[in-house]
Amino acid sequence: MADSKTCEELKLDNQLCFALYSTSLAMSKLYKPYLQAMQLTYPQYLIMLILWEQDGVTLSDLGKKVMQDLGALSPVIKRMEIAGLISRQPSQEDERKVIICLTDAGQALQQQAKQIPADILCSTRLSIEGIAELRQQLQMLRQQLTTSTKDE
Repeated sequence: MADSKTCEELKLDNQLCFALYSTSLAMSKLYKPYLQAMQLTYPQYLIMLILWEQDGVTLSDLGKKVMQDLGALSPVIKRMEIAGLISRQPSQEDERKVIICLTDAGQALQQQAKQIPADILCSTRLSIEGIAELRQQLQMLRQQLTTSTKDE
């Protein structure tokens, strides 16, 4: 029989992983109506953000930026291509590489997406400085976690 006294370090609300997980779920729920209006999934939105910043990115670079392996990324890219948002082209320098480019329809979605960051910021009720500090802490945590898993 389990000890009726729960160990403090094993309480769900004391877990960093649960705080990150539940916050991620809440953030995804917040983005959902915006992305549905644009007919995008969250992974597709991340890809669009990368391409709006720099069009003509290799598939492998996209994978690195969104931290996904190509096996998981390929079906997402394929659906985006079928939807007419992107095109895939072989690289002129190296035909083994695939370049992902925005179509006119993909480029046009950028205008629709412009208000999302401001609306999300407003929903968080955090200051711009608070968001920047939180993002920096999360990026440092991600770096530490990815570095520690590489060392193992």
